[in-house]
Amino acid sequence: MELGLSPPHPSSFPEDLYPAPGTPPGTPPPPDPPLPGEVKRSQPLPIPTSRKLLREEELRASSLPSIPNPFPELCSPPSQTPILGGSCSARGLLPRDASCPHVVKVYSEDGACRSVECHPHLALERGLEDHESVVEVQAAWPIGGDSRFIFRKNFAKYELFKSSPHALFPEKMVSSCFDAHTGISHEDLIQNFLNAGSFPEIQGFLQLRGSGRKLWKRFFCFLRRSGLYYSTKGTSKDPRHLQYVADVNESNVYVVTQGRKFYGMPTDFGFCIKPNKLRNGHKGLRIFCSEDEQSRTCWLAAFRLFKYGMQLYKNYQQAQSRHLRPSCVGSPPLRSVSDNTLVAMDFSGHAGRVIENPREALSAALEEAQAWRKKTNHRLSLPTPCSGSSLSAAIHRTQPWFHGRISREESQRLIGQQGLVDGLFLVRESQRNPQGFVLSLCHLQKVKHYLILPSEEEGRLYFSMDDGQTRFTDLLQLVEFHQLNRGILPCLLRHCCTRVAL
Repeated sequence: MELGLSPPHPSSFPEDLYPAPGTPPGTPPPPDPPLPGEVKRSQPLPIPTSRKLLREEELRASSLPSIPNPFPELCSPPSQTPILGGSCSARGLLPRDASCPHVVKVYSEDGACRSVECHPHLALERGLEDHESVVEVQAAWPIGGDSRFIFRKNFAKYELFKSSPHALFPEKMVSSCFDAHTGISHEDLIQNFLNAGSFPEIQGFLQLRGSGRKLWKRFFCFLRRSGLYYSTKGTSKDPRHLQYVADVNESNVYVVTQGRKFYGMPTDFGFCIKPNKLRNGHKGLRIFCSEDEQSRTCWLAAFRLFKYGMQLYKNYQQAQSRHLRPSCVGSPPLRSVSDNTLVAMDFSGHAGRVIENPREALSAALEEAQAWRKKTNHRLSLPTPCSGSSLSAAIHRTQPWFHGRISREESQRLIGQQGLVDGLFLVRESQRNPQGFVLSLCHLQKVKHYLILPSEEEGRLYFSMDDGQTRFTDLLQLVEFHQLNRGILPCLLRHCCTRVAL
């Protein structure tokens, strides 16, 4: 059979292949007329633009300032986004790279870490140890809470390695002292705490908070390596009478700052044991109240020794090495060759001569020092103008230990925050005597206050704490004297309590 091919009908070809006559190439064909009952749909229409307009738009866009992307995590790969990444926490923190750990540590001039973990909604705070990471501690905080870090001085952080054992650990609170160890030294006592094979024990009466706000009961408690217990029958240590309270290794100990207000404490010497798994709320907190500051310090120090052990002592040694290591800024310059070749000279005659005899050189140095001292005392005894007198009387305002007009309670709070160690002091204006000042000094974990009164003699102003027996020209001289001499004070002025923590 022979097949014949007939020419196709023009309507069977697409219109874009065969445009209408007179239509410029590239022009889209007109849409087909809609059939009856068919819905008419919109079609894209080309917008003719010239190259000149496009150039102007590009120049205008390049002249505008670049706007940063407010959501860069949405444009990052899914493996790195804090929202879609599976390894990220719910707090929205960026994933931590194992090769570049995020560690934040803050040190002060003595080389010790000064980070304080503070929970205002719970009235709790504790000083971070030098080996702890600030980022890891912050990761355990509740979402949306008001927990924060405060950086301040804490002179009592490693006082447990310096002070006498009876000052920090009274004999009645350390059970090993009852077992024929009354004359134990400080080093041996600390070694018992650090040695994992020994079993020291802290014991004493504590008041425990019950379910009610004002429900406090007094129990005899024991702190061991295995945890904290209290006896349900007097002071009995029988295992049948011991009630388990908290695990040392799985908890942290905090100082209660406002115990009377938040928890209705009977005293101001409270502390809290907070489990690590507890993130928010008061439920699960174990609140205790001790009788005085010495017993609370003993419980806190023993808890730290049991929890951290040798790591705590290593932190202390590293802090000491950083403190003794000369810094690049404060280190004295090296002596040059010309300094080493200096010799003693005598210029009392017409011409100078070299003093070769060492005894004669020492005698000349003593005579020169005595002459300089007499000249200085004569200069201080001369009457000074009013401007000089007012400058000398106000020089204390530039010192870090001067706190101006603060109350007695505020001074005790500031000293307590920076550690109740012997010699910690500040100077403030007296509230009862408008012309006097007060020296607030810590001794034996108690803050004592000494009144400084001004007195005027022969037109000169003096300051004294002992009714004029020892007089000073200004408060700066008074402080510098008692940093070297105890005088009427129970101890030397060792550390100044400053508002500037770092």
